[in-house]
Amino acid sequence: MVKTKRQQRSHANRTLTFFALGVILLSVLAALGKTWAPGLGLDLRGGTRITLVAEQQNPTPSQLSEAASIIDNRVNGSGVAEAAVSTQGNRNIVVEVPGSNARDLVDAVKRTAQLRFRLVAQCQGQPCVAPGTKPTASASASPSASPSASASSGASASPSAKASAKPKKKAKPTKQSASASPSASPAETKGAAVTDPLKWQDNPGSAWIKKFDDYTCPAKGSPITAAQDDPKTPIVTCDSDGQKQLLSAAVIEGSQLKTASFGLPDNGATWAVNLSFKSSATKTFGDVTTKLAGTGKLFAIVLDGAVLSSPRVIQPILDGRPQITGNFTQKSAESLATSLKYGALPLRFSPSVENIGPQLAGNQLNAGIWAGIIGLLLVMIYCLLYYRGLGLVVIGSLIVAGVVTYAAVLVLSKAAGFTLTLPGIAGLIVAVGITADSFIVYFERIRDEMREGKSMRVAVETGWVRARNTCLAADAVSLLAAVVLYFFAIGVVKGFAFALGLSTVIDLVVFFFFTKPIMTILARHSFFNGQHRLSGLSEETLGLDAVHAGVGTLQGGRA
Repeated sequence: MVKTKRQQRSHANRTLTFFALGVILLSVLAALGKTWAPGLGLDLRGGTRITLVAEQQNPTPSQLSEAASIIDNRVNGSGVAEAAVSTQGNRNIVVEVPGSNARDLVDAVKRTAQLRFRLVAQCQGQPCVAPGTKPTASASASPSASPSASASSGASASPSAKASAKPKKKAKPTKQSASASPSASPAETKGAAVTDPLKWQDNPGSAWIKKFDDYTCPAKGSPITAAQDDPKTPIVTCDSDGQKQLLSAAVIEGSQLKTASFGLPDNGATWAVNLSFKSSATKTFGDVTTKLAGTGKLFAIVLDGAVLSSPRVIQPILDGRPQITGNFTQKSAESLATSLKYGALPLRFSPSVENIGPQLAGNQLNAGIWAGIIGLLLVMIYCLLYYRGLGLVVIGSLIVAGVVTYAAVLVLSKAAGFTLTLPGIAGLIVAVGITADSFIVYFERIRDEMREGKSMRVAVETGWVRARNTCLAADAVSLLAAVVLYFFAIGVVKGFAFALGLSTVIDLVVFFFFTKPIMTILARHSFFNGQHRLSGLSEETLGLDAVHAGVGTLQGGRA
C-alpha cells in the first residue's frame, strides 16, 4: 500500500513529535542527577593508584592473573566504574581507581578476603563464654567476651537473644592465666591436640596461653594482623574493639563459601551479610554449632587475620546459611559481601596507595575535547561544501545526536556509574564518522533516484527504502564489533567499546526518527524540490546539465 503525500507528512510530523518528547524526557532524567558534568575516568580527572606487591617471592603467572581477575571483578562488578587493573612485572598488580572519593573501592582492593571460622578459647586472659552463661568445667574464670556481631540462620533465635553485651571493665590477665598452674596435670599443661578444635577450645594448654598473654593488640585505628594466620594452627589476634582473642585452628575456610550477599533481615533494622556454604562445609558447620549451641561458648568469624565478630550459637545451624550481623552500614555490608562473593585472593599482598593529580588528566581532557570539536567541524564543513543545503540536515542531525549522547552519558553516569575516559571520548569521535556515513548513503541514493527522472518527493521515499537496509547493515557491524570488544577487552578499552556502541545506537535512532522525517518535510518546500542551485539537488549538482548539453550538441550535428 502506497502512502499519499498527506499521509507521509502526517507520519513525519508524528515521528518528530514523539522523538522530541523522548529527547525532553532524557534531558529531564539527566537534570534529576543535579549535575551537567559526566563522571570522568582516572585519565581525565585523576584518582587513586594502588600497587599490590605479592609477599611471595616467586608467584606463578597463573596466581597473579587470577588475583588480578578477582580484583577487577570486585572494583568493576557493580557498574562501568572504569577502574583499571593490570599486572606489572612478576609480583605486582596495579589498580587505578578514578576519583578522590573511592574509599570503598580502595578497601575492596586491599582486602585479601581470607575468611575463616575459628573457635574462641581465650579472651582478655580467661576462657571465653557469652555473658550470662556459666563456663565449662575446664574454664577457670568468669565470662568476659564482648562479641561485636552475631551469626544466625533461619533456625536461630531472635536477634534480641544474641550475645552483644560488653563488660564494663577489661579483666587484666593474671599470672595464673599467663602460664600453667604448678599443680596442673601434664595433659592440661600440654593441652588438647590442635587438630580437634572443640577439645582444644576447652584446653588450649599453657604454651598457647603464654603466647596469648605476650601478644599486644595494635592501637585503635591501626590495621589488625594476626601473629600468624595458618588455617591448620591456632592464632592470637584482636577484634575491632582492641580485645585480643586466642582462636583455634580453622573449622571452615573461605574457599568453602558458596556465595555471599547483603541486605536487611526480616524485622531487622541493621544491615547484615548472608552466607551460604558448600555441601561439605554445611555438615561441618552443623556439627560444630550443634555442640556449641546453648553452652555459651563463642566462635569467631575471622577476616584477613582480624576478628570480625564473635557470636554465640543459640541453636544449631544445619542449613549452612549463617548470617553476620553487627554494626554494619549499607556500604560496609556491601563491601564485605562483594569481597567474599568474588573469592579470596590466591596470594597475600602488601598494598601502597598514592593519589594521582588531575594536572596531566586535565591536559588530556582538553586535547580530547579539541580533537572532537575539530573533527566535528571538518565533517560539517565538508557536508556544507559538497551537499550545500542538504548539509544543513547533516549539521542539524549531528547536533541532535550530540545532545542525545551527552544526556545519555549523564544518565548512565548517575544510574550505572559510567565514567568517561579518553578512550571513551575516542569512541564518541569515531562515531561521528559512522553517523556521517549514514547521511552520505541516504543522500546519494536520493540523488541517484532524481537522476533517473524522479521528483524529490518520490526520491526521498524510494531512496529511503534502499538506503535504510544499507545503513542498518553497516551499523549492525559496528555495534557487533563494539559488543565483542566490550566483553573480551579489559580496563579502559571497555570504555571505548561502550562509547562506540552507545553512539552507534543513537545514530540509528536519530537517522530513523529525525533525519528521515526532516527530509520528508523538506521535500515539500520549493527550495529543495525546485532544485535551487544551493539546495544540493540542482541539475548542476546532480550532473544533469552536462548530459543535457551533450544531447543538444548531438542534435545540432544531425541538423
